[in-house]
Amino acid sequence: MNLLTKAIYPGTFDPITNGHLDIIKRATRVFSHVIVAVAHSEEKRPHFSLKKRVEMAKAATKDFPSVEVVSFKNLLVDFARSNDAKMIIRGLRAVSDFEYELQIGYANSSMWKELETMYLMPSLQNAFISSSIVRSILKHNGDVSHLVPNSVLPFLKEY
Repeated sequence: MNLLTKAIYPGTFDPITNGHLDIIKRATRVFSHVIVAVAHSEEKRPHFSLKKRVEMAKAATKDFPSVEVVSFKNLLVDFARSNDAKMIIRGLRAVSDFEYELQIGYANSSMWKELETMYLMPSLQNAFISSSIVRSILKHNGDVSHLVPNSVLPFLKEY
């Protein structure tokens, strides 16, 4: 049996939230090395720059020695190949997430048969958190301190 030691957790992380961090923590219990891959993702039109999103993710994961944060602009499949990673981690909050993520997982697998996707659910307290909810609250000057890691709060003052 060939055990996997490396996984990629991709996303735009605009910004990284406690829900993302929950999935990262869970992934570190399964894999010895987790790459948090921050997507350039022009089509999603992220609010924060790629550089800022990487900085936030690094700040949020600084206490996880097995986590590496990098950015990528190419296809996830190509990124996975170039990093010798055959497992993608995705978080699922609701049934609607599952339908979308299942399609993406199948599409990735069709491009590289060795690539697998593992779906992890955040804890109940983090199940409703999304970057778009955080941005919406920030837009209206609301308090998001319970939704994002404390290390990310200083980055959000510029919103």
